[in-house]
Amino acid sequence: MAAKSDLYKAAGVDIDLATDLLTKVKGALASTRRPEMLAPIGGFGGLFQIDLSKYREPVMVSSIDGVGTKLMVAMKMQKYDTVGCDIVNHCINDISVQGAEPVYFMDYIGIGKLRSPLYEEVLCGIARACKAADCAVLGGETAEMPGMYGNDFDLVGVITGIVEKSELITGEKIRPGHVAIGIASNGLHTNGFSLARKVLFDQAGFDVNDRPECLGGESVGEALLHPHTCYYPAIKAARAAGVALDGIAHITGGGLYDNVPRVLPDDIDVEFNVAGFPVPPIFKLIVERGNVGDEEAYRVFNMGVGMVWFVPENDAEKALQAIRNCGLYADRIGRTVKGAKSVRVTTK
Repeated sequence: MAAKSDLYKAAGVDIDLATDLLTKVKGALASTRRPEMLAPIGGFGGLFQIDLSKYREPVMVSSIDGVGTKLMVAMKMQKYDTVGCDIVNHCINDISVQGAEPVYFMDYIGIGKLRSPLYEEVLCGIARACKAADCAVLGGETAEMPGMYGNDFDLVGVITGIVEKSELITGEKIRPGHVAIGIASNGLHTNGFSLARKVLFDQAGFDVNDRPECLGGESVGEALLHPHTCYYPAIKAARAAGVALDGIAHITGGGLYDNVPRVLPDDIDVEFNVAGFPVPPIFKLIVERGNVGDEEAYRVFNMGVGMVWFVPENDAEKALQAIRNCGLYADRIGRTVKGAKSVRVTTK
């Protein structure tokens, strides 16, 4: 056996600490295991065998995303137990809009200096969100690079789901007269934090621990760190109830204006009226303190609408009931008309 050397540790990378911390969270990660997994976490590659008896024409759906500068708020708060949920739920939403069941997830953590409890909190958050969606954590990578990240870190997730080809949700069936149903978000989710931080911290001078009256007792940091809502259970419930989900848009960076057209046919517009839809207080604080106009606000942020479903009029009430049965707020917020793939938003 080679003699142990501390040269790498002296250069800023502690291999032993990485091993010790991973051991602490292996139980949480193992709890996400699905029968299709053929090997435990820790191999050079994750193995996942598709149960072909469940599908006639299985289509794999994959997505990759990051948490972005929300991590900077987490570091200010020294609170890391929600950002793992953020990356999982964001990725699940991105593939569920096409009808896919999430089956496995992989993470990447790039960090300047590996430390506890950051590492365990992030990975346990990932495990918690994956377990809630019956999505396996198939593997991951942690890269300790002090020369690149300094004291910062980055968090990225990759997800894979499966959907029967005949059950893909593409948006091509959307016609004039479809109802647009908005499902509530609980805050910024994982988008718009560069503007939010500039307004709240740089311009307004708030600290993460400040508690403006408009936030109802929450601190600024707590309101910003609300974890990304997972909408997959509602989609699953609606499809089981026979709702014709003809199009779904996950409202991320770009808001209603840029995300909704991604699922519209070329000859369809959407007219939204969100005047009565609840806007979380954190958005109102950002808009007021930053003097952000309505159009920019609804392009940068989700402004309380985390997902939009397009359903035929006859299915609208059934869709709303399925969403509400999952504990989420939803309401009609618009209708499709003949047009050219554009979006109009009325806020008053």
